[in-house]
Amino acid sequence: MELSDYSVLTFDCYGTLIDWESGVWDAMQPLLQASGRDDVTRASALAAFAGIESAQQAQTPSLVYCQLLERVHAQLADRFSLQSDAGMDRAFGASVPHWPAFPDTADALRILKQHYKLVIVSNIDRAGFAASNRKLGVAFDAVYTAQDIGSYKPDPRNFQYMLGHLADDLGISPGDILHTAQSLFHDHAPARDAGLARAWIDRQGQSKGGDWGATTPVADRPDVDFLFATLGAMAQAVPG
Repeated sequence: MELSDYSVLTFDCYGTLIDWESGVWDAMQPLLQASGRDDVTRASALAAFAGIESAQQAQTPSLVYCQLLERVHAQLADRFSLQSDAGMDRAFGASVPHWPAFPDTADALRILKQHYKLVIVSNIDRAGFAASNRKLGVAFDAVYTAQDIGSYKPDPRNFQYMLGHLADDLGISPGDILHTAQSLFHDHAPARDAGLARAWIDRQGQSKGGDWGATTPVADRPDVDFLFATLGAMAQAVPG
């Protein structure tokens, strides 16, 4: 199995292309500052975010992501006994456009665009991704968001929707696709179940014992076909 065996890369965005952990942590700072608290660490905040976000996505699958983040923020405040308000919750929900891209993302995508069609399947709303896309440096061949689909990964409907539209709109079959993502929970487990080959962009070093950050842990690590520490490393591994 070689990277050149595929003609399409389907991407998770947040955690793979966009540094959502830094974005989430930065967006929590007004809450922490208003409460005068310095005992909430980045690690504890991101771990709490992971559990609250995935539970909220399962509970309200049709809620657009910016509104979902508002509810997550209120629950984070409760979790750490902090005082939030509606304005702070809304500001957190509107923070996605400020989340940074990883330093290697834009250059890597430009290299990969020379060899593959590039597709997004993301737990985001359309407006949020449009803002993030301005930092990514390429035009994607297709974009499928949770707002389009009405559910959030790891719901299998998200991959079913993507595969159906890629087949109908672009004539792409599952064997053409290499799904490229960081999250084992949101992406690699359901992509495996959908029969897709997978490249793990292990930005957190989980394969070497790193923590889970803002990603929900999985009990059993899915096998992957390729493993790279960064997207830049994957781009450099593509045969010229």
